[in-house]
Amino acid sequence: MSAPSYFPWELAHRAAAPCVRDDHTELDYASFAARVDAAAEQFDALGVRRGDVVATFLPNRVELLIAIAAAWRLGAIATPVNPAFTASEAEYQLDDSGARLVLVDDDALPATSDRSLLHVDDLATAASSWTPPEPPQMSDDALLIYTSGSTGRPKGVRLAHDNLHYMASAMKELMSLTPADHALLVLPLFHVNAICVSFLAPVLAGGQLTITGKFSPSRFFTDLHTLSPTYFSAVPTIYALLVSHPDVSAEAFESLRFAICGAAPISKELLDHVESTFGVPILQGYGLTEGTCASACNPLDGQRKSGTVGPALPGQTIRIVTPDGADAPTGEPGEVLISGPNVMRGYLNRPDATASTVVDGWLHTGDVGTLDADG
Repeated sequence: MSAPSYFPWELAHRAAAPCVRDDHTELDYASFAARVDAAAEQFDALGVRRGDVVATFLPNRVELLIAIAAAWRLGAIATPVNPAFTASEAEYQLDDSGARLVLVDDDALPATSDRSLLHVDDLATAASSWTPPEPPQMSDDALLIYTSGSTGRPKGVRLAHDNLHYMASAMKELMSLTPADHALLVLPLFHVNAICVSFLAPVLAGGQLTITGKFSPSRFFTDLHTLSPTYFSAVPTIYALLVSHPDVSAEAFESLRFAICGAAPISKELLDHVESTFGVPILQGYGLTEGTCASACNPLDGQRKSGTVGPALPGQTIRIVTPDGADAPTGEPGEVLISGPNVMRGYLNRPDATASTVVDGWLHTGDVGTLDADG
């Protein structure tokens, strides 16, 4: 496959079609591509080369996406850092990833001999006569997303462009996205869900996205009214807040075609309540960072089983295995194993952890699940 068609510099022909906005910036496709080239030229001048790591230590905003895409323009790798981290927590990720450049919005982090800092207010907005390098290959690393560290220190999950392109394409097909679609991005951009489901998928479809600030139910309902998005992706806690909010009504959700729920299990009772309140399908799915976001999801069209996470996405295979590695009988619990083009390249600089997690192409999730007769 040739270069992924979510690259902004491949999409400038969409010209004045709306692409991305936040509270301060609104860019069409041509302007987004130009901003990416300007940032890439600046990163290049600061010494970023193919295979280097560019970090962002920012809250959700347009410049964060510009920086990610600018890194890709150079064949570099992006690693978004949780903006709620303390300086020492951020330093761990920056040191572990070997970040060459960090885009920041304050002075909390020190520069080092191996790492430059660039304040977001100083991010270039216009390119000169710069000639970009050869574009990245599909097999090149694109993202380093750090796990939560529930079993030791956080690990950098290496995701390549072919992982991201597969996932964005799968989400585009699952959600039947078109240029008319508009994603409301409410989840943090240091997670792969927001990057794949609410950024790359709508861009791949020629649609648009709006980046919101820190989530609040009141802000969410205002955005629904003023922006008329067609979908959003959220977690169960957000849905619980929305259905209990005084502004909730069926009319508030009139612009939506569907919504997605992931990252944690949602009870059947809450899911049914959300669907009846919103009046649109809520697509419950399952996945993990090591699997580039999603491995199963209830379909938009077709049978959706409340209380399940749906079938495997096309191109992926899910097994449920017993402790001895045999396939568990239908309906019996076991460990969830996943194979497919979504499986990570590995953990950064952790060959032993990689070897114990991805065995013969199967991602051992450590999660417990069951398969019913319908898969």
